[in-house]
Amino acid sequence: MEMRRPLAIGFALLTATLIGCGPADEGGGDFDLVIANGRVMDPESGLDAVRTIGIRGGSIATIADGEMDGARIIDATGLVVAPGFVDLHEHAQHEESYALMVRDGVTSALELEVGTADVGAWYAEREGGQIVNYGVSIGHIGIRMDLLDDPGEGLMPVGIGGSGSVTPEQLDQMERRIREGLAQGAPAVGFGAAYTPGATMDEIEHMFGVAGDAGAAVHVHMRNGVAGFDSTLAAARRAGAALHVVHINSTSGPDIDRFLEMVEEAQAAGQDLTVETYPYGAGMTEIQSAMFDDWENWTDEDFQRHQFVATGRRATRETFAEARRQGGTVIMHSRTEDMTRTAVFSPLTMIASDGFIVDGKGHPRTSGSYSKVLGRYVREEGGLTLMDALRKMTVMPARRLEARVPSMANKGRIRVGADADITIFDPETVIDRSTYEDATIPAAGIPYVIIEGEIVVDEGEVTDARPGRAIRAPMG
Repeated sequence: MEMRRPLAIGFALLTATLIGCGPADEGGGDFDLVIANGRVMDPESGLDAVRTIGIRGGSIATIADGEMDGARIIDATGLVVAPGFVDLHEHAQHEESYALMVRDGVTSALELEVGTADVGAWYAEREGGQIVNYGVSIGHIGIRMDLLDDPGEGLMPVGIGGSGSVTPEQLDQMERRIREGLAQGAPAVGFGAAYTPGATMDEIEHMFGVAGDAGAAVHVHMRNGVAGFDSTLAAARRAGAALHVVHINSTSGPDIDRFLEMVEEAQAAGQDLTVETYPYGAGMTEIQSAMFDDWENWTDEDFQRHQFVATGRRATRETFAEARRQGGTVIMHSRTEDMTRTAVFSPLTMIASDGFIVDGKGHPRTSGSYSKVLGRYVREEGGLTLMDALRKMTVMPARRLEARVPSMANKGRIRVGADADITIFDPETVIDRSTYEDATIPAAGIPYVIIEGEIVVDEGEVTDARPGRAIRAPMG
């Protein structure tokens, strides 16, 4: 693999390089791990140069020219050495999914949209290390399901938890439980307004205020198109809560240009607002969710746009009716490639997968979101520069959490003192390979992934290392 060096280095790039390297390592001696001769790219500082990185004790100890000694040396000649990718929206928080995500370059995977109703128990289940770093929000959806005794056993309500109204007493209980979850270290508060049509905007705004009191962002799956976005922006503004809009591509649909204009306008007016997108035209969700309550009014063409995850077959009126009774997940082929490109190419969006896979079934975004951006939209189409794409995957999502989770200031960066969460990929071969029929095919072109200084993907294969730790706000 041939390294492409720039023909000239201007003063601005030289300055960024020096900043990116940081102070020299003062420890001396061998390193735990050395990454030699790679094209080191750090979106925060602008560093883009061939360097060697020395890692010690789970952190980046030095970034410099020349040779270094280490217990293990990875020759990264011809490869890009980037900060590990930070995914703020990943539902399948278990070994099967982690093993696919990490081969897509993800080093930190958080479930911040749906979240959990019990933050303490969720983190306790994962103590002792996972393949990737992990985290969860305190979830409005799950608490609502508990308080209203919804019969759903999955992530989403299938009845009263979504459609029902809460009493004043239940509203007080909801507030108390969200405060408890935040006190237990939840990095954010998650909302799925599209899945809880019974939740009034007054209820949602009240809970936005609870998040704002704790300095936590609200991660929201919005409803009702442009009007819903406008009301969500207003509610977050009045409540004093930072707002993160999940998968703006699927929420906006054909109105993606207007949505992005609204984001730009709100940010220009000083609102704390961020947005994410995934690089696929199809979404996925649970068949029994409230999003499909109007299914009996669909046309035959509407049914054909829905593909059952379990079988890969397209729906008919009869098969969809049966699936509504039995449950399961469905992929919705509802957007054009131009809509996807608009969202991915926008400088306003960060990348998040919205991944979900269980027992080998799911959506290709679980295993291919980041490699697809790098392979298709950067290399093949040139819609993004490599540095801009990496910015969307690393420092942008890390910064979203820093105000509440200070440790995130050491993720999403290649600099001395940062956590050694690093993704090494071949810019000429990286690509997604999974499909809507088989979401378990791992990405190609990512031979090494390092978390906390330990190699979790070695020559393309997942190792036995489990260095992933909790991403959690200070408790109390």
